[in-house]
Parts: sequence; C-alpha cells; structure tokens
Amino acid sequence: MSIPLELYPSQDDLLYEEEILRNPFSLKLWWRYLIARNESPFKKRSVIYERALKALPGSYKLWYAYLRERLEIVRNLPVTHSQYESLNNTFERALVTMHKMPKIWVMYLQTLTEQKLVTRTRRTFDRALCALPVTQHDRIWGPYLYFVSQRGIPIETSLRVYRRYLKFDPTHIEDFIEFLVNSELWQEAAERLAGVLNDDRFYSIKGKTKHQLWLELCNLLTSHATEVSGLKVDAIIRGGIRKFTDEVGRLWTSLADYYIRRGLFEKARDVFEEGMTTVVTVRDFSVIFDGYSRFEESVLAAHMESLDIGDEEENNQDKEEKDERFDTKVSLAKFTYKTLHGFWCNDDNDVDLRLARLEHLMDRRPELANSVLLRQNPHNVEQWHRRVKLFEGNPTKQILTFTEAVRTVDPMKAVGKPHTLWISFAKLYVVHNDIANARVIFDKAVQVNYKTVDNLASVWCEWAEMELKHKNLEGARELMRRATAEPSVEVKRRVAADGNEPVQMKLHKSVRLWTLYVDLEEGLGTLESTRAVYERILDLKIATPQIIINYASLLEEHRYFEDAFKVYERGVKIFKYPHVKDIWVTYLSKFVKRYGKSKLERARELFEHAVEMAPADNAKPLYLQYAKLEEEHGLAKRAMKVYDQAAKALPDKEKLQMYEIYIARAAEFFGVPKTREIYEQAIESGLPSEDVKTMCMKYADLEKSLGEIDRARAVYIFSSQFADPRSDNDFWSKWHDFEVQHGNEDTFREMLRIKRSVSASYSQTHFILPENLMQKDSRLNLEETVDTLKRAGVPEDEMANLERQLAPAAQDNSTRRLGFVSAGVESQSGVIRTPDGGRKVVADQDAIELPEDDDDEEGDKEVEIAQRDVPAAVFGDLAQKVVEEVGEDGDARKRESDSKLGALERMKRHKKG
Repeated sequence: MSIPLELYPSQDDLLYEEEILRNPFSLKLWWRYLIARNESPFKKRSVIYERALKALPGSYKLWYAYLRERLEIVRNLPVTHSQYESLNNTFERALVTMHKMPKIWVMYLQTLTEQKLVTRTRRTFDRALCALPVTQHDRIWGPYLYFVSQRGIPIETSLRVYRRYLKFDPTHIEDFIEFLVNSELWQEAAERLAGVLNDDRFYSIKGKTKHQLWLELCNLLTSHATEVSGLKVDAIIRGGIRKFTDEVGRLWTSLADYYIRRGLFEKARDVFEEGMTTVVTVRDFSVIFDGYSRFEESVLAAHMESLDIGDEEENNQDKEEKDERFDTKVSLAKFTYKTLHGFWCNDDNDVDLRLARLEHLMDRRPELANSVLLRQNPHNVEQWHRRVKLFEGNPTKQILTFTEAVRTVDPMKAVGKPHTLWISFAKLYVVHNDIANARVIFDKAVQVNYKTVDNLASVWCEWAEMELKHKNLEGARELMRRATAEPSVEVKRRVAADGNEPVQMKLHKSVRLWTLYVDLEEGLGTLESTRAVYERILDLKIATPQIIINYASLLEEHRYFEDAFKVYERGVKIFKYPHVKDIWVTYLSKFVKRYGKSKLERARELFEHAVEMAPADNAKPLYLQYAKLEEEHGLAKRAMKVYDQAAKALPDKEKLQMYEIYIARAAEFFGVPKTREIYEQAIESGLPSEDVKTMCMKYADLEKSLGEIDRARAVYIFSSQFADPRSDNDFWSKWHDFEVQHGNEDTFREMLRIKRSVSASYSQTHFILPENLMQKDSRLNLEETVDTLKRAGVPEDEMANLERQLAPAAQDNSTRRLGFVSAGVESQSGVIRTPDGGRKVVADQDAIELPEDDDDEEGDKEVEIAQRDVPAAVFGDLAQKVVEEVGEDGDARKRESDSKLGALERMKRHKKG
C-alpha cells in the first residue's frame, strides 16, 4: 500500500525533522512540530501524532490532544461511521498506558454512551472501575448512572449497577428509590423506602424530612396496593399516624384508600370510622369525612351502574325454565346465582341500603364534628351543651350525654360554667315531669366542688325555684335553710386538716342565697323569721346597701319606725361613699317624712353628719334636702346658711347652679336687694371664668332692674375681662344695648376703649404671626377704615387726607419689631369700695384715653379690632361743643381738641366747618 505524497515531510518540515532525528524522545520538539503544523490537514497531523506516540507512548499530553482532535473529527458524523471505530481503537491503544488517567476513561465512556453500544459500554465502565483507584470512582459513577438510566437499557442491568453504586455510596439511596419509582418497580421501591425510614442514622441529601418520606411511602403503598406485598401496610401507616400528628387525616385516608384498592370495602369503612373518632382537629376530620363521603358516593354510583348492566344482560338471557342442577356445562358462578336467586342475603339490589348508609353518614356529621372539639378539650362546657342540643327530640341520648358530661368535666379545668350542665340536666327531667329524678340530680350537683361559690349558689337557687314552681313552698324554704347553714366546728376542723377547702365551706356567705332566702321569708314566713334572716345577714357582714334599705322598708311597713332608723344607722356605719349615698338619701327623707317638725334638732344633727361625711361630688342632694327641711320646718336664716355652706363646699362645676338656687331662694325670702351680697360672694368665690361672666351678667341685670345704672356699669366693666370680643358677642351686645339706653358719650367711649383693651389682651396669638402677614393685616384694616368712611358719607378728598395720615402709621407698623405690643391698647382697671359698701370698677388714671393721635390708630390695626359706625345720637352735640369751646383761643387749642378726637369726629367737624 503506497503512502500519499502529501503525508511525507515537506521542505518546511526538514528543520523539525532534523531536530527530531537528533532527539526523538523530546516532547518539547514534537509539540513544537504539532503547533507549527496547526493548519495542516488532520491526516498529516495524525501521522505526526502517531510517530510522536510511538516514541513517547506514556505522554498524557500527546494522548489527550490526539483524542480531542479525533473527537472533533467525528462530532458531526453518524454513529455508524467508520471513524467511530477508528476512534474507539485509538482510545483502546491509549488506555494501554493511560489506564490510570480518569479523564481518558470519561472521554471514552461518554463516546461509547453516545454510540449506544450497551454491552461494550457496560464492560468498559466495569474496566474503568477496576483500573482506577477507589478515590476516583466518583468520577466514573456519574456517567455510569446516566448511562443505565437511559431508555433501552435493560432494567436488570440498571438494578445491578445501582445496587453496586449503593455499596460505593449508600447516601444516594434516594436516587435509587426515585429510579425504582420511575421504573414502576413498586415492590423494591417500597422496601427500600421502608428501610430508609427504619434507619435512624439516615440523612437525606435532598433535604427531605422523615415526615415527607413517610408520606411518600404511604402514597406508594396505597396507590399500588396490589403490586406491593410483604410489607405490613397497616402497621406502617398506623406508626406514621402515631408519630406525625400534623397529617393524621391524610394518613388515615391513605390507609383507607389502601383497603379500597385491595377491594376490602368494609375494612375501609372501619378505617374511616376509626379515623373520625380519633382525630383531634377539625381539619383532619374534614379530610377524613370528605374522603369517606366520596368513597360511599363512588361505591353507590358503581353499584347502580353494575345493576343497570346486569338488568340488560338478564333481559337478553334465554328464559327457558330448566333445572340447572343437571347441566354439567354450567359454570359454578352461574349455578350459584341460579340456586341462590331470590334469597335476601344474596340480593344484589341493595341500593336503598347504600343510600341509607350515605344519608346516615351525612346526618352524623354535626355529632362527629362536636366529638372532635370535645376531644380537643373535654372540659369545654359550651360544646357539651351543643352536643345535647344535637339530640333534641331524643331524651334518652340527651340523658346519656349529660351523664357523660358531668362525669368528664372537671370544674377546676372547665371552660365556661360547669354548674349549667347540672342545672340543664335537672331541667330535662323537669320538662318530662320527673321531679324525683330532678331532685336527685340537684342533690348530686350541690355536692360538687366548683371553682367559685357563685356557681354552687346558682345550683341551690335553681333548685329552690324548681320547688317553688311546683308549689313545694316549705321545701324551698328548707332548701335555703340548708344552703345558708354555717358548717359545724367539726367539719371546719376536718377540712382544715385536709388542706383543701371546698366551696361548700364558704356557701353560707353567698349574698345571692341570702337574698333569695329573705324573699322567701318575706313572702312565706313571719316578721320574726324575716327579721332573724336580716339580722343574720348583718352579723355575717355580707349585707349590701339594697339589703339595708329593704330591711328598713320592711320594718316601716310593720310600723317599727325606730327599728328601721336603727337599721339605717347601722347601714351608714358599715358602708362608705359612694355606696352609702342611697342609704343617706332614703334615711333622711324617711326621717323627715316621719317626724317633720317634731324632732327638728335630731334631723339637723343627721343632716350635719351626712354632709360632713359626704364628699363634695355627692353632697349636693343632701344639701338640698337639708335646706328644704329648714325652709319647711325651720328658719329661713338657717336655710340661707345651708345654701351658703353648700355653695362653698360643692366643686366648681356645680357652684353656679347652687348659687342660682341660693339667689332665687334669697330673693323669695328676703327680697331682691338681699341678693347683692350673694352675687358678690359668687363672683369672688373662684368660679370658672365662664361662670363668673354669667353671674356678672345676671348681677348687672339685677342692678339695672333696680335702677342702679352706675353699679350695673361697674359690673359690666369688671366682667369684661372674662369676655373675648372676638367670640363672646352676646356679652358685648348686651353692654352696647345697655350704654345706648342708659349711657352717654363718655361711657360709650369708655366701653369702646375697654373693648379694645380686652381684645388686645386676648389676641396674643396675633403677635407671633410672620411680618409679611402683619403688613397684610395693616393694609386690610386701612381699607376697611376707608370703606367705613365712604358709607358714612365722608367726601373723597377728606378720605384721601385720612389715607395720607394713616399711611405712615401703617408703614411704621410694618417695620416694627416682631412681638412688640403697643401700650396704647392696654389699660388697667381697679375696684374701689363705695361709701355705701358697694363696689365700683374704675379705669386706671394712668391709662391712655380714647385715641389722641395716630398711634392709637396703629394700635387698633395691630389687634385687628373691627370698627362700626357709631350712631350720631350717641355723640349728640359733642362736635359742636368742641367748636364752641375752642372759640377764640386760636389754632393751638383747636389742634389740641383735634388730637383728642377720633378720626371720624375730626372728619365730621371739618365737614361742618
């Protein structure tokens, strides 16, 4: 065979060939030669590779590069191409010296896997595992497992490989189980999964918990019940139910599904029933009940479908009546059907039975759900009551339920009121007219050790009420006598020795029992027996204010008035405020009604003691009763003294109302002038500002009605400090109307000055506004002033003059320091005593009078006082008088008069001139 010329060395190769001839075992020379011929055809390069490998057969670098190039050549060729066989031979030759190199093995094995050479590939994998050390087997097992997991690989081969792999690395058993499931090898998959669950040292490399593995096993066992054998499925799933309590419903359903797939329907029903009667959560119960109901519905539907098919086949059968017992060719099933046909045990048409079973299951759902809640907490009283209500109309079941409830519920652990179970139990017998058994139930109920005394007292009261309804009056009294009897000393000693005191030892101090006992004695007993019961209540120190009042009322009905008052006295000594309030009010009213004027001093002592003991918030009714007593039976002067004492003692929020009553009664007894002192006392008593203003307005109205105009004005001046002109328009309107009717120019001007002063004192928030806003306010006030003058009829040119006069003031106001308050808007007022003992409010002599110059106008703008036109009738001939007073004194006095007048007056004077 001749070698093609292109494979011989060329002229350019002579340099490399000479060097190789001199040193044929140098890897560096061969590698330089291959790099230099990188662009040459593969055939020529393969010759160089073969020559180099012949000289250096142990070079991993050469073999690896040569195999990579041969893999690139066959990459796009079909696996049946001859190049693959040449490639395989090359790998085999390489492995002669490279059998310890895992990379060469992996490349070869991947190539064989792509060629689908199953047997050769499997044997090569085995050779690789035998040739390489164990520390490098993990590099071979990955491709090996991928190879055996492909389609077309015999299952037995895959199983053997996986089993060998688990000997190498047992931690990957989950992969094996997954392979078994994918291969539908249910038996071995279940066995392997069960073995994993039984291994306490197993750790899932996929992060699965034991709970997840249990669920997978249960699904596997139940979904393939007929394919898996040899495992105790029932024991496995029940073990999971005991161990994993959060998926109990699902596991019970899985166990039932297992029996359903095995065709054991009755066993499946038993499992469903057991599951519903053992789960303790509503969620698990819902899962089991839904599965149970679907199972019954599917069985019923399948049975009805089979009956329809059976009816069609029976209609098509030959209806010849022939004795089948002598037919040797008939099948056993057919012979059995023909022989037993007509017997009810062999009746296939049991649709009604199956429907009844399904309906019974649906009807039992509320009862079963209630059982679940009771298993969660058997001491839940409300759930026991609901369970009894479920059996309404079935007294037998209700009695059984009550019996179970009172045996199960521990009063110390009960959620709710356990005594209601006993009461309802007894009432059930009462409804059915079985009073004897009801008494037996009550007798047992009162012996139970409840958590609180009130529970036991409720049972006794219900028992007594039952006896009353059935006309056993003496029996009810006897029951109350038993219930309220104090335990003997021997019993107390025995209980103290045990250290666990039951509620029966405290029952004799139950207010509820004694209240019912008293009612029974009042209705059925004598006065002496009733008084004995009341006295016993007082001795035990368990009386309430209502019991005191009831006891006293009972004595009053039988005309034991002094005894009743003694009871009241005991009551006011026992209780404190606010509980004793009703006792005092009742006691005092009864005493006054009984004795009236005959025992006035004693009544006064009682009232004095009552108001002394009463706190300020609760003393008002007592003071009013006391004053009424003095008005009706005593002296008016003492009544006024009581009112005065009440007005001083009551809290501020009630003083105004008390002073109004005080003033009204004083005016009625002593006349209107007498009320002046009360008004002044009220104003100085420290009332809230709003109440002081109200009292001052009433005082001013009084003085005005008496013709004391100056005194009324002084009151208005004093009360003005409590009235903000921006919000309290009512006060200033009344003062304005007062001055219009009774004042003059001076008094009206004084009112306006005071109004501006008060407004300035109340407008503190204005002074913290930004400077630009204050400038805006000044401009607005200037515009309002001009509009006011226009409406008053002042000519335009005079308004222009006024604007020029006010403009500098506004400019000064805009540049003043923030927070500065002009002294011209504030005035001090004082109060002086008049010779007749009265009080008069006058202005401070140092205060600035009504606006004398433009600064007052500036002050007005600072406090934003709204100006209104003053009627001309108010000023009268003021302007004319000023002109006449000026006379011949010259311009100086005129200017001085102008400075004392306001802008409006100056404009009017100028207009007249």
